[in-house]
Amino acid sequence: MADIRRITTADPLYPQECALREQVLLGPIGYDMARFRREFSGMEEKFEHFVAVVRHASGPRVIGCATLLPAYPAAGTGKLMQMAVDPQRQGEGLGRRLVVAVESRAFGELGLTELFCHAQLPAIGFYDALGWETVSDEFTEAGVPHRKMRLRAEKPGMAERLVEE
Repeated sequence: MADIRRITTADPLYPQECALREQVLLGPIGYDMARFRREFSGMEEKFEHFVAVVRHASGPRVIGCATLLPAYPAAGTGKLMQMAVDPQRQGEGLGRRLVVAVESRAFGELGLTELFCHAQLPAIGFYDALGWETVSDEFTEAGVPHRKMRLRAEKPGMAERLVEE
């Protein structure tokens, strides 16, 4: 079973998070972490980083991650970004657990009223199943089709889902 943890860029697990993001998200669109840091200067330090970690003979291993950009674009709102799960571990519910951890932090601890993300088209069903709503037409970001999705704190059923975790 994976543990979901919130880490900082100083955590020993952070390089593994970066490697997973490069493998799953950035590499396929021609980016690496260095380019991401250049083009989105200061973003890594503003993110709250969440990782799914399993025990391994060689030490803890990051198998999933997500970031939260709180108070973006304004107070009360946050953006879920850079979510990735190791391709060999997809389908195990790790993505759901990461999103719920981000939601719990955003709505419970930070008091945000709304989260949004830019979901790649194949991920829309995933977010729909978690109660997020599509709030935009299709647009292209980093050469990939997306739609903006949103979840509000008062969304019916959200509190029950957070308690389940």
